[in-house]
Amino acid sequence: MSSSSKHDRTFTTNLTPERAAETIKNVATSIREASSTIREMVRTVNQSGAIEEIARAIQEASIATRDTAREISDTAKDLRDSGIVRRTTSAVEETRVVTRQTTDMLKETAQETAHAVPQTAETVKEGARKIKSISRKKKDKAIR
Repeated sequence: MSSSSKHDRTFTTNLTPERAAETIKNVATSIREASSTIREMVRTVNQSGAIEEIARAIQEASIATRDTAREISDTAKDLRDSGIVRRTTSAVEETRVVTRQTTDMLKETAQETAHAVPQTAETVKEGARKIKSISRKKKDKAIR
């Protein structure tokens, strides 16, 4: 059991009709004081012009938002009607297709090169052997 529930139990068990009446009067006084304070605050805020000022600010913001939305809408319509969006989309699509074709061609070329490398290397080695052989023969003839 928490200490607050012990306190509440103790309070209610020790509550006499006189104490209950006094507590109710205190609550009523607090409500009247709070009501009076709130009434005075509302009167002061109203007299200061703050409510009208905030209302005007909200109205101006709403009008600015509406005008901005209209401008954006008009610009979007102009772009659509002029064909810029369509042409841009078409150019992007064409670029994608050409890029795909180029990539495929480069893959093919890389595969063909990979297959040709062993043959090319063997051909180069064979050519080098022939050059060495010819070079040795010339050297041997020069020595004789």
